[in-house]
Amino acid sequence: MLGNLAGFEPSKALDYDQLLDLDKWAVRLTAKMQKQIEDSFESYQFHQIYQRLHQFCVVDMGGFYLDILKDRLYTTGRNSRARLSAQTAMQHILESLVRVLTPILSFTAEEIWGHMAGEREETVLFATRYAPLDDIPSDANSDKKWSDIVAVRAEVSKQIEALRVDGQVGSALDAGVKLFADGELLATLSALGDELRFVLITSAAAVSPLDQAPEGAVETDVAGLKVLVASLDDIKCVRCWHRRPDVGSIEAHPELCGRCVENIDGEGELRNHA
Repeated sequence: MLGNLAGFEPSKALDYDQLLDLDKWAVRLTAKMQKQIEDSFESYQFHQIYQRLHQFCVVDMGGFYLDILKDRLYTTGRNSRARLSAQTAMQHILESLVRVLTPILSFTAEEIWGHMAGEREETVLFATRYAPLDDIPSDANSDKKWSDIVAVRAEVSKQIEALRVDGQVGSALDAGVKLFADGELLATLSALGDELRFVLITSAAAVSPLDQAPEGAVETDVAGLKVLVASLDDIKCVRCWHRRPDVGSIEAHPELCGRCVENIDGEGELRNHA
C-alpha cells in the first residue's frame, strides 16, 4: 500500500463524492472497521480486535480490494481520476489502519508512520483517532451490492483455479468469463459494464440472463448464478497483461491493447465503478 502511495500528494486527494464506487465502498468499510475496533477496545474484547483486523487486512483488502486496484494504479494516468481515486481511498485506509494497529503492533505502526506523506505528529503514539471517517455517509444499498459482487468473484475464482490446475490457464488474465444471473444480481453485474472484467481480474467478462445459460455453465453457491470460464487465445498486452483481440491492430503500438494506447497517447480511459 505504501508503495502505491509513493509520490501521492495529500493535496491531490479527491472528495468522497468524487471517488469511484469501489473506492467509496472501501472507505465505508474502513470506517466501519475503525468503529468496531474502537468499541472492542472500550469493552476489553481484545480477541475481537485481532479477528476484525485479520479479516480486514487479509480478506477485505488483500483478497479483494487491493487485488482489483493493481490494474488501475499501474495502467491509468498519473493524474487521472481513476488513479487519484484509488490513492485517496488508500490514504484514508492507511491513516485509519496505522492508528488502530498502534496498541498492538507499536513498532510496525511507528515504522509505517515514518514513511507516510503529509504533515503529522512526530510519532504515531501522539496521534489521535482518524476522525475524518466519522463524516463518511452510510450506503446500505451499495454495501449490499458489493457484498454480492464479492461472492460472485469468489465463485469465479474457484472455476479459474480449476482451469489453472488442469493446465488450461496460467493466471486469471488468461481467462474469459461468462456469467448468467437473474433478478437483482443480474442488474448489479450488468451495471458494471466492461469494468466487470476488472473486478473479476479476467481479460474478458460478460453477463446474460440466467435462462440463457448453456449446457456447460456451472452451478454455484450463489443463488441465481451460473458461471462459464474458458481460456483465451488473444494476444497478451505487454503493458497490462490482459489478453485482448485488438492487440496488434494499432500500428503505432503493435504490442498494446486499445485501452493502454488510450492511457498513453489519448485522454485516458474512464472508470466509474472499479
